[in-house]
Amino acid sequence: MASIKKFQVTFDCADPERVARFWCEILGYVVPQPPEGFATWDDYENSLPPERRGAGFACGDPTGEGPRLYFQRVPEGKVVKNRVHLDVRVGTGLVGEERLAVLEAECERLVALGAIRDQVLLADEENESCINMRDIEGNEFCLD
Repeated sequence: MASIKKFQVTFDCADPERVARFWCEILGYVVPQPPEGFATWDDYENSLPPERRGAGFACGDPTGEGPRLYFQRVPEGKVVKNRVHLDVRVGTGLVGEERLAVLEAECERLVALGAIRDQVLLADEENESCINMRDIEGNEFCLD
C-alpha cells in the first residue's frame, strides 16, 4: 500500500503576502518565523535582489495537521475559473437553517476581510447548502 504524502497547495497571484495573510484569517493559519538570521520577513525580503522581493509567501496550520499554503507571484492575472478550489468546512455536521446561519455568519466575516460572495447553493437531495465565494484576488472557494 502506498504511503500518505504531505502536500502543499500553491496559489498563483499578484501579491503573495497580501493573499497569504487573507487566507491566514480565513483558516486560522499562521505565517512561519522568518528564516534564520532575520528578525522579520521585511528584513529577509530586503536582503533579496529587487526582482525576487515579494515573489512568494507561505502560511501554515499551527497544529501541523493541514497543508502548507504557498503563494507565488505570477505576471498574468486570473482569467478563468479555477480548476481546483478549497472548501472551507465551517458547517460540518450541521443541516438546514442552523447550517445556513453558520455559513452566513462566516460569509459576513470574510466579506469584511475583502472576500466576495458569489452565490448560495441551497441543500438538495444530495448536498447540503454552501456559499460560493472568491478571495481578494478572485480565486474561487466555498464555505461548506
